[in-house]
Amino acid sequence: MRNLKVLVTGGAGFIGSHLIYALKNRCEVTVIDNLSLGDKRNVPKDVFFKRMSVADLECSHVQYDVVFHLGIPSSSPMYKANPYLVGRTINEMITVLECCKRWDAKLIYASTSSIYNGNPLPFREDMPVYVSDFYTECRYAMERLANLYYELYRVPSVGLRFFSVYGENEWHKGKYANLVSQFLWSIMKDEPPVIFGDGSQTRDFIYVGDVVGALLKSMRFLLENNVCEIFNVGTGRAYSFNELVGIINRMLGKNVQPKYVENPIPNYVFHTLADTKKAGKILGFKAKVTLEKGVEIVWKRSQNVKLSLVKIERRGSAE
Repeated sequence: MRNLKVLVTGGAGFIGSHLIYALKNRCEVTVIDNLSLGDKRNVPKDVFFKRMSVADLECSHVQYDVVFHLGIPSSSPMYKANPYLVGRTINEMITVLECCKRWDAKLIYASTSSIYNGNPLPFREDMPVYVSDFYTECRYAMERLANLYYELYRVPSVGLRFFSVYGENEWHKGKYANLVSQFLWSIMKDEPPVIFGDGSQTRDFIYVGDVVGALLKSMRFLLENNVCEIFNVGTGRAYSFNELVGIINRMLGKNVQPKYVENPIPNYVFHTLADTKKAGKILGFKAKVTLEKGVEIVWKRSQNVKLSLVKIERRGSAE
């Protein structure tokens, strides 16, 4: 794999930066990021980085063997605030697919569990999609485009429907950080985490290290198979927001109680839970880190973060 040339879009972001640390000693890695949400400090000095938009990616430049497309606006409120993100993000997906077609490259891209809203638990990859917001429409359109490029041009791809990804090094995301980080930051400062509703809503929280494992397994899979596939990336276990607060309090030896407020979000996703059988059977993927262990890792590595500099908008919603 050392001869592989790999391009990572959004490599200065949360998931992307974790991925490039796992890749940099295995492949020749190039990172592009417009730094709209990422931070250049996330990129190791020995990895080539270029600040640029995915829209400016030119197929005539260096040819790559594998593309990880993670440079995608990743939170529903972003699209609600600016619906034009839908068109921009879809066009950037077409740019990536056109480059993969010309380079004969394999594509792994980020999709989302939000695509399942309206379906019964657990969520399976073969369930229908009921578009409920701009974000869902955008990610579903990306999946359909990947399938179209496979049918027309045999561009191989894997779309990973990430569930609620958390982990260390989310400080730069601020209000868009996962609730695990947001609740942890609040409780570390003895501030009540704000929860929409009564806290009984649940999420399938998955640690970023496990997500990187799924990305690497997807790359190996595509290097051996010319296919177009979709996989869930979750743990198959869901926790309520109240349970999450309890786990963090026990970890920190505190008893900070949450503040419950009325839920202001229409089409709110109350529960998520991944059916992981397909990813387990085909990719050999299984999440290894429990929520308790993941919170411990994030807590220990968050103690050096100056929490006063972390500007977050308290909220009760996350993927």
